[in-house]
Amino acid sequence: MTKPKQALPLESESNSGGTVSRCQAPARVLAVDDEPAACKLLSLILGPPAFRCTTANNGEEAVRTLQREQFDAVISDLHMPGIGGMELLCHVRVHHPHMAFLMITGLDDVDVGVQAMRCGADDYLVKPLRESAVLASLESALHKRQLEQQIEAYRRGLEEMVVERTAQLQSALQQIERSYEDTLQALGAAIDLRDNETAGHSQRVCRYSLEIARSMGWSGRQFESLARGAFLHDIGKLGIPDRILLKPGPLTVDERRLMQRHVQIGFDLIKGIPFLADAAEIVLTHHERYDGGGYPRGLRGDEILLSARIFAIADALDAITSDRPYRRASSFAWARETIRQSSGTQFDPLVVDVFVSISQNTWATIANDLRQLAAWSPESRRQCRVNLETIS
Repeated sequence: MTKPKQALPLESESNSGGTVSRCQAPARVLAVDDEPAACKLLSLILGPPAFRCTTANNGEEAVRTLQREQFDAVISDLHMPGIGGMELLCHVRVHHPHMAFLMITGLDDVDVGVQAMRCGADDYLVKPLRESAVLASLESALHKRQLEQQIEAYRRGLEEMVVERTAQLQSALQQIERSYEDTLQALGAAIDLRDNETAGHSQRVCRYSLEIARSMGWSGRQFESLARGAFLHDIGKLGIPDRILLKPGPLTVDERRLMQRHVQIGFDLIKGIPFLADAAEIVLTHHERYDGGGYPRGLRGDEILLSARIFAIADALDAITSDRPYRRASSFAWARETIRQSSGTQFDPLVVDVFVSISQNTWATIANDLRQLAAWSPESRRQCRVNLETIS
């Protein structure tokens, strides 16, 4: 298509008298027009000190120039042989998205100029060109693109800040979780020390419980709840008088009733702590029996929390295989058979099946590891402590 030639304006406003006043480096502008006179006029309008203008006589030359040099803006004629203004606009938007772009049109192409703006041009200029119009449009386009780049830089900075703050938050949460774990272990140790017949009991039943849970496919948050409940299951014993807790002989009916209150005492102690909410239910129900003969609620079967049903077997395993003043510890093989015989009465049959499928050597290994760990220094125990990271 042969475009109609536009007569160049006879008058041109002096750049020194224009509205552009810059203290920063001159803006780099690429002027593209197949009419040499139009390129010459734009070079005069966009001269130093505010601008530095480079010209290209067609779209192909403009693309090559853009590949070699950096520019802040392109001013392109709409109709050119080969690569026209619209194609050049598309190229610039893909490869130089932050570059300002002005389209030059004739009087009959105003609608096309508007369409160009919809496609990404910042403005359009109508021939014959006026210096004031060129400078005003270019200054506005450059300012717009500058704001866009500032917003983009701010967005990137905000994203980086969010990433950094997220990392800091995660680190803080990990420290809090480690503090939680240390607190739980300290509480478990305090419980064991008070009831000196069961030293290390909280550590062992925690590991036993988690070994069973892992064989049932548990992981992650399920482990956390089970581990915390296992560590704190007897925390209510801190509220039981020594004359009952440490009594060497059999308990009377009233004493046994008072001893059984330790599950409710423990539940009341921790139920209001958000991160222990799930563990509190284990504390309350760890003496329930599968057949409904347990306490404090007499729950039956699936009414009992699954984690409590798992823990019940771990608790029995440790009770059978630990020394007591009135008897010596039994073997893990004997404990395994005793628990198997109580399937369906004291214990959940499905959990018992999982338990008996685990090698009895596993339990002996866990108990031995914990005995060795207890003999290490506090710092060594900290490095190798039984926590959710090592058991999950």
